[in-house]
Amino acid sequence: MPSVIIAAVSGLAGAVLGSGLGYLLREYLAKTRFRELHQESERLLNEARTKYREIELEAKDLALRLREEAEADNKRRRAELRVQEQRLQQRRESLDRRIDALEARERELQSREKGIEHKELQVEQLRVQVCVELEHVAGMDRQEARVLLLKSTEEETRQDLARVIRQVEAEVEEEAERRAREIISLAIQRFASDQVAETTVSSVPLPNDEMKGRIIGRGGRNIRAIESATGVDLVVDDTPEAIVLSSFDPVRREVARVAVTKLIVDGRIHPARIEKIVKKAQQEVDNTIREEGERAAYESGVHGLHPELIRLLGRLRYRTSYGQNVLMHSIETAHLAAMMAAELGADVQLAKEGGLLHDIGKAIDHEVEGAHAAIGADVARRIGKPARIINCIAAHHGEEEPQSIEAILVQAADAISGARPGARRESLENYVKRIKALEDIADSFEGVEKSYAIQAGREVRIIVKPEAIDDLGAARLSRDIAKRIEESLQYPGQIRVTVIRETRAVEYAK
Repeated sequence: MPSVIIAAVSGLAGAVLGSGLGYLLREYLAKTRFRELHQESERLLNEARTKYREIELEAKDLALRLREEAEADNKRRRAELRVQEQRLQQRRESLDRRIDALEARERELQSREKGIEHKELQVEQLRVQVCVELEHVAGMDRQEARVLLLKSTEEETRQDLARVIRQVEAEVEEEAERRAREIISLAIQRFASDQVAETTVSSVPLPNDEMKGRIIGRGGRNIRAIESATGVDLVVDDTPEAIVLSSFDPVRREVARVAVTKLIVDGRIHPARIEKIVKKAQQEVDNTIREEGERAAYESGVHGLHPELIRLLGRLRYRTSYGQNVLMHSIETAHLAAMMAAELGADVQLAKEGGLLHDIGKAIDHEVEGAHAAIGADVARRIGKPARIINCIAAHHGEEEPQSIEAILVQAADAISGARPGARRESLENYVKRIKALEDIADSFEGVEKSYAIQAGREVRIIVKPEAIDDLGAARLSRDIAKRIEESLQYPGQIRVTVIRETRAVEYAK
């Protein structure tokens, strides 16, 4: 028991001693930590004070620097303001000097105006005196002198104006001719078509003269049957081994030619066979007409044409104008008009279609009264073609005024195609009449001494009386004669009018 108590007391004492020692140790550690924290805080406070002093010094330096910069900027601005003030002052002084000079100039001008008014008054007085003296010397009053002066001035002005007009016309004609030649030559060069003139076949060769009797038949029944079936007159004359077909309708003449050729090859010639062969020939010619019309449209590049227009185009295959095949002429005109339209920036397709259809009226001009251009325009109008196409057809021979540049190009292409060397020919009788008409028109003008038509009627040279017509009058005369020829005659291409005025002075030395 006592040992237990002793052990308990020993344990309690140890516990009390341990807790006391722990307390003392914790107090010591706390004091030590407090001293360390106090020292750290002192150190941080010292650093903060040092940083504050550095920042304060930097702020003072920055403020000082800003103040110096502001003062420098103020000095610079004050210097600039002083310079501007000096400039303004100089300008003000310059303006004052200019104002003073202007005022002096104005006073000088006013004095001069007064002097001029005084001189004008003196001049007017002198003019009145001169007029009075001139009236006295000339023996006419002022009104008569004015009329005489105006007349002489008018005559001089007229002469000068005629000279200027002549010069301008020459320059314009030269430039227009150069440009036109360039365009036309380019179009002709790009479309070099065959120029061989075709003629409608009006005779049929026979293998022998005995065939003439078989064609005539007993009592002329065969020839009457052929003429009745075809509407063509057969002329059987003394021409060896040939018969002649005569008709104003080229298609009928072609049907008769094909039928007679087939009958000659077949050898069976009698009225029943003739009727059958003529029907077959009619079908062949109709097919050929349609094929030729389609070929012409294809070659020209014109698509979507009405079947009636295709048929009329094909009929032109058997139509000629002064020996030129009208269908080939229409194709050529379409190409030429299209090329010139392309050069001038016009509607190429419109010019091409107008050129192809411009002579469509010639296919039926032997059936319908009127000019072929008007007939063709009526056909196109009935089919429903646009107004511009109709105008191209109607205007190519002047029945209507051209309403577009394409109509003018179709007119020009038609003239180019017809005026090509070798493209057309005319009879001797028509040629002689045209030559005489040209000379008669030139001789009808006053002052003409003699006129000569040369170069196959493409030029007229006119000799005038020098005492009746001066140089400017010669220019007016050539223009008037050219205008009269355009109004009175129809001709392919153009006709040059040349007026010759010659003055000779002759004297003899004795």
